Amino acid sequence: MKYRSFGKLGITGSAFGLGCMRFNGDASGDSIIDEEKAISLIRRAIDGGVTYMDTAYVYLDQTSEIVLGKALQDGYRDKVTIATKMPAEYVKNRKDMEELLDSELKKLRTDHIDFYLMHGIDLAKWEYFKSIGAPEFFTDMKAAGKIRYKCFSFHGPYEEFEQILQDYDWDMVQIQYNFMDIENQAGTKGLELAGRLGIPVVIMEGLLGGRLAKAPDNVQAIYDSFPEKRTPVEWAFRWLCNHPEVATVLSGCNEPGQIDDNLRIFDTVEPGIMSEDELELIDKVREAYLSRIRIGCTGCRYCMPCPNGVDIPGVFSVWNNVSLYEIDHKQDWGFNEIVRKDQTPANCIACGACEAACPQHLPIINALRDAWGELKA
Repeated sequence: MKYRSFGKLGITGSAFGLGCMRFNGDASGDSIIDEEKAISLIRRAIDGGVTYMDTAYVYLDQTSEIVLGKALQDGYRDKVTIATKMPAEYVKNRKDMEELLDSELKKLRTDHIDFYLMHGIDLAKWEYFKSIGAPEFFTDMKAAGKIRYKCFSFHGPYEEFEQILQDYDWDMVQIQYNFMDIENQAGTKGLELAGRLGIPVVIMEGLLGGRLAKAPDNVQAIYDSFPEKRTPVEWAFRWLCNHPEVATVLSGCNEPGQIDDNLRIFDTVEPGIMSEDELELIDKVREAYLSRIRIGCTGCRYCMPCPNGVDIPGVFSVWNNVSLYEIDHKQDWGFNEIVRKDQTPANCIACGACEAACPQHLPIINALRDAWGELKA
């Protein structure tokens, strides 16, 4: 296992961090986590050299922390650092924050949490956290020894990331990043900004929720053309670890073979490992993925709100993702939300308001009809 610097913190951690959000349920279907299997996977990773465990209060119906706490008994707690998170929707004041933290410590069976994150914040959530005393909470909990490092995870636009990152003395940040997200969310600019500030970056969605783990035929052909043969998973993780700003890459595993494969991959990667030819290969892979886009919607939302309730950019996002990554749209969270909220193209009456507002002059009405013809099947 390779170990990497955590910037200004002056510590190191494993390049592979185990994400505890994707464990399987038990065979009977009675539990969202097969505890015996999950504990075995966690300990398998630690025995292989993994030192970073990532969970959150809300993961797996609030059971992930409990199972991780059980897995870290018998001396395993001393071998790792724990990252967990506080969701804004569960706290309304300083008292709530302390009580929630104490409940997490109890579930994790530990007296301290190493990396404590404000969960999935954007600028509005950070302002909310500040309004209920989060900075003072962080200071007091560090002084009490309940947390070691004050952190946040992020899914918003770069401009908000930049503002949040420079608004407080953060110890670590967790962002979504992969070779398809270089200009999405915090993106490469956010990664490099954190690096300049000495703030270690933990990566989530390195495989884009598993979408980059299996390549479509035109993308696989690009990989196959390269003299060195690697799996799509290895290419994705290798590209991430090439960045010196990256401290740890999270990977959610639910099978022993996935743990073992990650241990193999993360024993071979380090900053600057990729050659110019390899970087060019990933650029070609990205282009091959992007060639599969069905419609060039940028999500600007000038077409919204639709007078008939259609989530136009949401539909196009699902349509593009299904084509790019060959995923089952019925398993896609975005698609199911559109159906649940009755925001489907079935409501379109071809009024034309969206096309008049679209700065790219996209043929929205016909595209919605085509998208829904494919997605509803």
